[in-house]
Amino acid sequence: MADLTFLRDYNEALVMAVARTRPAFERTTIADATGLTPQAVSKVLGRLVEHGLIAPAGVRRPAIGKPASRYELVPHSRYAIGAHVARHTLRLVLTDLAGAVRHSVVTPLPADFTPGTLLDELTAGVDRIAAAHRLGARLTGVGIGMIGPLDHAQGTVRDAHRLRHWHDVPLRELAEQALGRPVHLDKDVTAGVTAEAWRRGPAFRDAALIMVESGVGAGLWLGGAAHRGSHTNAGEFGHTVIELSGPPCVCGRRGCLEAVHDRAVADGDIRAAARVLAVGIVNLVQTLDVAHVVLAGANLLTHAEIYRAEAEAAIRTQVPRADWQTAGITLSSLGADVIAAGAAMQVLDSRYGIPDLAPLEPAGARPPQSG
Repeated sequence: MADLTFLRDYNEALVMAVARTRPAFERTTIADATGLTPQAVSKVLGRLVEHGLIAPAGVRRPAIGKPASRYELVPHSRYAIGAHVARHTLRLVLTDLAGAVRHSVVTPLPADFTPGTLLDELTAGVDRIAAAHRLGARLTGVGIGMIGPLDHAQGTVRDAHRLRHWHDVPLRELAEQALGRPVHLDKDVTAGVTAEAWRRGPAFRDAALIMVESGVGAGLWLGGAAHRGSHTNAGEFGHTVIELSGPPCVCGRRGCLEAVHDRAVADGDIRAAARVLAVGIVNLVQTLDVAHVVLAGANLLTHAEIYRAEAEAAIRTQVPRADWQTAGITLSSLGADVIAAGAAMQVLDSRYGIPDLAPLEPAGARPPQSG
């Protein structure tokens, strides 16, 4: 029974993935894109229409042959709220089932805020958004993109950098108790790269999101999925050492990329800071062979063109075979909303995205298509 439930959810997620990327689609569109049989497609479409996630959108009448029924995603059928917790602000974003941002609001947080303060602001903000938009049962859950180090698997914040009150705080559990809703907790940069992946589609397969805000970090999207590492804390890009005798860093080491970058910012030399970041980006390209690098974060976006120009120049001049091993440099498509929006999309993806294939192991073939 568990395997049948998994396969049902898996097939529904395949259809939803197609529906998010097209204004309208037919049964044959789904079958061609997913490999599902026509019978399985019909079963899945029936369930999704019943749940209000998709809806009939008329018919296409070809010159020859039978009319083909068309369907479309119903974006307003489900919503999620995403939170971006920075060192001085809480940003809340409402996204619909298509991943579009419908509302965004920023609330200041006191210096060195406590978990209790954050939970109070988070609860009040979520309640206001839910009431204003009359979400009711359409609110799937709340996602939180938080400063690391962070144990995503346990839902625990592990000594967040520059925040004194965040030693082994079980934030996911506390937030679920406070909100009375499902909560998804992840590192801010991982939430951000998830948002970019949702919007950019399958071509965004091996990529990194570099964020300069509340420190320097990297969200990794490898092999078409978020990469969190064995302790679910991957992305501490700012705490890789680039200058052995460099300035002390908040992590306890010396010469970390973040510390060297911040020293240049403190000196008022933004271009030098951008060059430091660009060196780190080249290191990342050389190490992981990513094809896309997205620049994000409030501090970076204030000087976006300087950072982008330096990153592009570094890729062009410092990668040994830039004619072959290159990487595109772009700015975040969601601007300052990218972390919060990504946290919301992770909630939607946990319910309506492609599930983990682990329940089917060992298996080398496509899952059965029972519908």
